[in-house]
Amino acid sequence: MQQLFNFFIRNKTFVLFLVLFTCALSLTIQSHEYHRSKFIHSSNQVTGSIYGTFHGISQYYNLKNENKLLLEENSQLKTVVFNHKNLAQVDRVLESTYNILPSLVYKNSFTLPNNYLTLNMGSNDFIKEEDGVITSKGIVGIIDKTSANYSRVLSILNTNSRVNVKLKKTNHFGILSWDGKSPEITQLKDVQDLVKIAVGDTVVTSGYSSTFPPNIPVGSIQSYRLNDTEDLYIIDVKLFNDMTSLEHVYIIKNTDINELKALNISDE
Repeated sequence: MQQLFNFFIRNKTFVLFLVLFTCALSLTIQSHEYHRSKFIHSSNQVTGSIYGTFHGISQYYNLKNENKLLLEENSQLKTVVFNHKNLAQVDRVLESTYNILPSLVYKNSFTLPNNYLTLNMGSNDFIKEEDGVITSKGIVGIIDKTSANYSRVLSILNTNSRVNVKLKKTNHFGILSWDGKSPEITQLKDVQDLVKIAVGDTVVTSGYSSTFPPNIPVGSIQSYRLNDTEDLYIIDVKLFNDMTSLEHVYIIKNTDINELKALNISDE
């Protein structure tokens, strides 16, 4: 307290000036409409700028939580969409229930013959082998190993990957695999040469396995040719996903998979 008194005593002239200046400014603002409006306008600009800055900083640090909420909302919407599509199937035995969970990619390879991804969810999150992995643009792969907190995904850019897909326009199906070359192009095989196809046609999941629901986007036909026996097509499919820059993905869990396996009607 004594130090405070000493400060005012040492700076009494300056303190007196501030008090008189504040009083004069206050009287001027109160007695003149023009000055009062200018003061209010200026103060609003200053406080607005300060609040805007702090709001921007707050938003920046909240982006992680907002992204998490958006992913969870997208998962719920995708769950509704997939299950709604499934209810339209005629065969009630094949109806499945899908749960969609958002996840982050911790590691992703795409330059090797056999590529994998690592996700930040594992058995503690009820993730299991054979769960499918997608993004909002298309399929990514199938989980082949899990630990307590992480899971490994067999990427579609893996020469051992096999996924049941079909031509959206004609519903003719085949097997999607990868020749180990471009991370943008995979190959669709086992499509009969009698099928009418064209560059640009869309390829989607067939729904003939318990991993992926039907009609999830895969890619579009870039080119095609006949195999050595000239009775089947080898179709180059340009992927909708950019497999080199994956960050947010969704894990598809088929809650009926054990029952389907017991009935021997799942075909992975």
